[in-house]
Amino acid sequence: MSEDGRNYTLHCVENGEQVEENYTLMCPHGHKGLLRAKYRAKQLTVGPEENIFRFKDWLPVSTTFESRAGPVAFRSEGLSKELGLSNLWIGFTGYYPERGAYAVSGSFKELEALPTYARLQDFSDDSVVIASAGNTARAFAEIGNQIGKRCVIVVPEKAADGMTVTEDNGQATLLSVKGDYADAIAVADRIAAMDGYVPEGGARNIARRDGMGTVMLEGAVRIGRLPDHYFQGVGSGTGGIAAWEAAMRLVDDGRFGSKLPRLELSQNEPFTPMKRAWDARRREILPEDLGHDGAVFEVYADVLTNRKPPYSMAGGVFDAMYATDGRFHSATNAEAKEAEKLWNSIENACPNPAASVALASLIKAVDEGLVDRDSCIFLNMTGGGLERAREDHVMDKVPVRATVEKDVSDEEIRELLA
Repeated sequence: MSEDGRNYTLHCVENGEQVEENYTLMCPHGHKGLLRAKYRAKQLTVGPEENIFRFKDWLPVSTTFESRAGPVAFRSEGLSKELGLSNLWIGFTGYYPERGAYAVSGSFKELEALPTYARLQDFSDDSVVIASAGNTARAFAEIGNQIGKRCVIVVPEKAADGMTVTEDNGQATLLSVKGDYADAIAVADRIAAMDGYVPEGGARNIARRDGMGTVMLEGAVRIGRLPDHYFQGVGSGTGGIAAWEAAMRLVDDGRFGSKLPRLELSQNEPFTPMKRAWDARRREILPEDLGHDGAVFEVYADVLTNRKPPYSMAGGVFDAMYATDGRFHSATNAEAKEAEKLWNSIENACPNPAASVALASLIKAVDEGLVDRDSCIFLNMTGGGLERAREDHVMDKVPVRATVEKDVSDEEIRELLA
């Protein structure tokens, strides 16, 4: 343990120097790259907890919470047979009780929310502020509701109806903004700058990344080794970064193999900016990589449409892809929907569109001979089972505190949040 009792130290990826930890999101010395946790435990120890905190030695937290949400990995004999793969493993974070998955928000964002709340509690009683158009907002609201932690969620007006939690107890304050996701982000940033509030941090929050990274940890533990290939649908690409960072720790552990898994990340056509940049081996995403006007509105998986992903920065997606000899894939809406039908014919938890994009890309990669059918493949299905969760549990809509204009005054915001 460090002198302050934490199980990790915090380091700047750009120059490796240690920085002070105080729910720190940016390098205090002005570097633009990511920060990364360095854990005291060199080898992974899996605890007895039946949730994400069984991996607490490799999470940047001292606090833990009671929850049923945690990473799940299993083999799907039906899908393996259908695709002709001999060593296919599935990571699934959603609601699928038969497989031990109990994330009732239907998304692996619960794996980000739990350690984010825990890390914040280690330093502050402030309320966390989240801007989201869907999964992230629902997951943070659900976990905040479960553990009694207040959050402020800012969403575009059209997304407000989808915010549900199990038996709402008033922990989430929901504001809707007359505008798009970018407008919601702008309002959330202003709230996070006010006294008593902090931003959740996105890709810059080590708790979010290492929470997502537990999917790779769970997979490696279940398989007994690191996989050869790791498939996931990505919008910001933060899940790919998290998988890479977790894999590096597993390599250093020494018991799971010495080779990093090849990142096989996928985007939903026609919005594929990271794929276009990576295929050209460019560190920068150019305006033309965003595609034609309106491309962002034409995808099946709208959560995969981040216009400003953490791609270029030190420790970001480009570096993760370079380090793993990664490949970007893409899937059309029709391909994603066909993959969804295939999954539903085999497993009993309807995947969300982002997970369907990942499966569609795996199917195409197999058909095109890009992966050996005997390779160890890990497919991260990042969400599903939401409708089933709503059937099995009492679900309440999070009430909208107010719908505001994008140029709402700070004074009005404070009154609404009081």
